[in-house]
Amino acid sequence: MAETDTKTIKAKNTATKAVEESAETQAPKVKKSKSKRTVTEGNAYIQSSFNNTIVTITDLNGNIIAWSSAGSNGFKGAKKATPYAAQVSAEAAINKALLHGIEKLHVFVKGIGAGRDQAVRGLNSNGVDIESIKDITPVPHNGCRARKSRRV
Repeated sequence: MAETDTKTIKAKNTATKAVEESAETQAPKVKKSKSKRTVTEGNAYIQSSFNNTIVTITDLNGNIIAWSSAGSNGFKGAKKATPYAAQVSAEAAINKALLHGIEKLHVFVKGIGAGRDQAVRGLNSNGVDIESIKDITPVPHNGCRARKSRRV
């Protein structure tokens, strides 16, 4: 019985030594870092609602480079709908996009919130050339179908 125990212990020791030696001979695994895309021209989408303002910066194909919102910058509740929160979120988004080398922007504004204009000013304040500003707020041509008239 004692002989089998010593044999199994010796077998375990040799197995662990073999694993340690093989780990030393192999090169350590290197994690691949994501390569930063260099984009010089892109689009900035500002979605401004009554409750929040979201700024998204994309390349010309629509792939997102950076985004920010008033809520992600620490504003809560009614403060998310303020023009100052919209400006802070625009500046945060453009700072992230500047790491990718963005220089020119085409701005698309959507919504009727209070932070529309201030978000555009926030994009402009960080030294990025704004090529165009376009309002893409959806407008109904004739609106929804009216309710049926009430019979009394």
